[in-house]
Amino acid sequence: KMATPSHILRFVHRGLYSNQRQSYRLSSQLECSFWPQHQRSQWHYQQNVPAFCLSRRFHESGWSSSRDGGGESRSRGFRGYLRSLKWYPIPLAVGFAYISYQQYGHIRRREDRKVAALQNPTDLLLPDWTVQIYRKLPLRLLSRVWGHIHKAQLPVWMRGPLLRLYIWLFGCNLQEAAIEDLTYYSNLNEFFRRQLKPSVRPIDQQHSLVSPADGTVLHFGKVEHNMLEQVKGVTYSLQTFLGRTNNNWWLSETHSKDLDDENYQQMLLENPEENSLYHCTVYLAPGDYHRFHSPAQWEVLHRRHFPGELFSVNPGLVRCIQGLFNYNERVVMSGCWDQGFFSMSAVGATNVGSIRMYMDSELHTNLPGKWKGGLFYDRVFFDQSEGGGITVRKGEIFGEFNLGSSIVIIFEAPRTFEFKVKAGQKIRFGEPLGHVVDTDQTEDDKAIETQETVENMKYKEA
Repeated sequence: KMATPSHILRFVHRGLYSNQRQSYRLSSQLECSFWPQHQRSQWHYQQNVPAFCLSRRFHESGWSSSRDGGGESRSRGFRGYLRSLKWYPIPLAVGFAYISYQQYGHIRRREDRKVAALQNPTDLLLPDWTVQIYRKLPLRLLSRVWGHIHKAQLPVWMRGPLLRLYIWLFGCNLQEAAIEDLTYYSNLNEFFRRQLKPSVRPIDQQHSLVSPADGTVLHFGKVEHNMLEQVKGVTYSLQTFLGRTNNNWWLSETHSKDLDDENYQQMLLENPEENSLYHCTVYLAPGDYHRFHSPAQWEVLHRRHFPGELFSVNPGLVRCIQGLFNYNERVVMSGCWDQGFFSMSAVGATNVGSIRMYMDSELHTNLPGKWKGGLFYDRVFFDQSEGGGITVRKGEIFGEFNLGSSIVIIFEAPRTFEFKVKAGQKIRFGEPLGHVVDTDQTEDDKAIETQETVENMKYKEA
């Protein structure tokens, strides 16, 4: 069949078009082999996307800036990168809490460096006018508001996230709790007062005095010149802390008038010839176990409740306000043990206005209204028919705080009493605080016991 001129032209056109397409593909592949890997991916992407998508990706990627070097293209590429990121919103309270926590850590480390550099601890004390301004703050009202908040019922879906945030912020050990299921705690108050597993806090039986709570040992030592120490070098009055007149109910008849400092301290001692007065302060942080227990076997005879301020008892502030424990609301439980006078006091703090003593249902703290300076409320537990008070065993549960505060133990003991702790040490309920050293103890026994104490401290620090 004869080919017409139109057939010949169509055949030639088809051959030229196919050769041109093959040469274009070959040249493109050769050029692509010399491109960097990210530019080759750009080229392949451009061959397979619509034009309107190609233009957007082309400008966002910044590839044009590598060819023309223009700053405008680079800025468009950076903005495009930011637009390509996926942002997930978080609750404002969570972000604020995280920033506050980080800032608190910076402030605390800065203050620790400042304290370490000081030679005289009293250089940190705030002037009186600053303390007076601090006293004008509505801390008691804020504590009552906080009390209502932490007793509010939480939805089940909110309990886990909220309590996990608290655990993360304050380093709580949930594995020690008797109930580890967070949905069990219907409000924050129940979580603060959580019980522990019986096996996690064994009571030391070798020492006569053990820690009443989980916390940090702020200070300890012998009471001298009627003065206690909040931290080393910062003191407060023993007579003001326990009560200026009759601290114990049995002293009301023989000591109806105020005594000077030395006579007041001697008045508390049952055996002043052989014994001395000692004290120890344990600070409970918000993340610690909030219940406290009896540190020894003793007999409770009297309770005295002092309404007062609710300053924070954080160690950083305790260094700055002299007599802070005398300003704050506190409950003093006093009586006797086998060595003589014994007392344990629970000191309130900001957001910790509620102090509960399990043996005293009449006690109510952080009540609204004003109070007079030096005002206190007494209750006597002595039963004349039975000739005694309320006996508590060592380690027996005694009371609780709502958030965290301080326990002050003041006791009489022979002059051979030795503490087994050091200032700033983390301690747990049931661990030894000290004991009376037997005078017949040999030097070898003392060396062995001292070595064991040092090894225990090293293990806790590690």
